[in-house]
Amino acid sequence: MKKPIRTPLSAEQLEDAKRLNDIYLKRKKESREDPNQDLLNQAEVGERCGWKSAQSIVSQYMTGKVALNLEALLKLAEALDFEPVDVSPSLAAGIRRFDPSASALAGQEAANCPIPESEDLPDASDEFYAFIPQYDAKAAAGLGSENPHVEIQSTLAFKRNWLRSKGAKPEHLIVMYADGQSMQPTINHKDVLLVDRSKIEPVDSSVFVLTSADGAIVKRLVQAPLGQWILRSDNSDKHTHGDRMYGASQGNEHRIIGQVIWRGGDL
Repeated sequence: MKKPIRTPLSAEQLEDAKRLNDIYLKRKKESREDPNQDLLNQAEVGERCGWKSAQSIVSQYMTGKVALNLEALLKLAEALDFEPVDVSPSLAAGIRRFDPSASALAGQEAANCPIPESEDLPDASDEFYAFIPQYDAKAAAGLGSENPHVEIQSTLAFKRNWLRSKGAKPEHLIVMYADGQSMQPTINHKDVLLVDRSKIEPVDSSVFVLTSADGAIVKRLVQAPLGQWILRSDNSDKHTHGDRMYGASQGNEHRIIGQVIWRGGDL
């Protein structure tokens, strides 16, 4: 039987693996210098993560033979005591580890946050948070992004309680990325967009991802007289980012993919 062919890791994924290995070597050195600690090894790290074939799995992540995913990154962050963003900025967008010294107010704010904190990560993870497919497609905050070939890169975790509060079902959701400046300051270039594909009817003043002749776009839909809809950019530069019409006569030109219910990214 032939062995399965592995897709080569990207340069970014290889950098993630190197950063993970560097942190592991640092923690191993610290354990060697502390007489009260046992010497850290890859097998112990894997056991802390709850993995079978513990040493082999950790080794594959650290040497770049297998790409990190979000769930593995979060478990390794707890096992080796690091912030996920320090290893993989792309996977860890918006994720923070739980700080037990945080105030009660901060704890209340965390409960309203869609991204899971570390206390939300028991082995029975599916019960507490949902992994949403993260596509490499872009939704242009501008003229349009062509996405002739779309692939799932990985997944992004969202709290199930938060999704329920939004009336969103995981099976209807996808993650995409914004491309361009036309929706600033609401949505910035490279922001993560959580899109609900079940919401395909126009809603006044809500933000949607649509297909167009130019590709995928993200715009605010604003109702106009006579039953028409305007595709509006939030950018105040209307000379560059002017309004466009979306009406019944243009039904073949634009099609709503879904409504944007959350965005995340750098400030």
